[in-house]
Amino acid sequence: MNFSKADCKSKMVHGMVMLVFICSTCLVRVQRVEAADPDPLVDFSANATTPVFRNIFVNGDVSLGSGGVRAALDIGKFPGLTSEGLTVVQFKMVPCGENVPHTHPRATELLSLISGGPLQAGFVDTKGETHMNILYPGDLIVFPRGLLHFEVNVGTETAFYISALNSQNPGTLDAAGAVLQLPERAAAIALNIDIAAVRAMKSQRPYNEPPTLEAAKPGVCVPGQLITTTV
Repeated sequence: MNFSKADCKSKMVHGMVMLVFICSTCLVRVQRVEAADPDPLVDFSANATTPVFRNIFVNGDVSLGSGGVRAALDIGKFPGLTSEGLTVVQFKMVPCGENVPHTHPRATELLSLISGGPLQAGFVDTKGETHMNILYPGDLIVFPRGLLHFEVNVGTETAFYISALNSQNPGTLDAAGAVLQLPERAAAIALNIDIAAVRAMKSQRPYNEPPTLEAAKPGVCVPGQLITTTV
């Protein structure tokens, strides 16, 4: 079988295109792997003296807000978590308390309500659709990585719940606080309000760091009422 120069050139171009495609696919796969926490290289961290951490609400990374207590564990507080790809947070949220809307840019979160509540919890996806649920003791909810989510205790009892995140450094971005860190003009356009209103909000709403649970203002929430998934 004879091939013309044009046929050979066409086959060479086709081969180069396929090679570029294969290399690009491999690069994407490598980048996806590297974006996650690395696999552990040892069974248990050499920096850890025990796999047990006691009394997280005393010895953990504790923040106390008007809406309750948040106690977190990371590798700084608990070396046993080193290279395990985990962060754990426990909450005691008072009625009408809120874990204000936020995102975790590097982790998916799994939340489990142990007692009290119920909790109104949900997230907004990239299509702008709200996924709202009411959680009762024994229920769990997943918050996909990077999506805006929140929890409110809509019941009459303190809600005790636990969150596990699949990264030892998930990050927490306070949504409202982040918007108010933008230039005033940008924030005013985004919120469809005037600059004076942005300035007033900035004076009343600092960035939530470290993350704390906040209580609703009087009249905003009544314990045990409006237990609904309606937006």
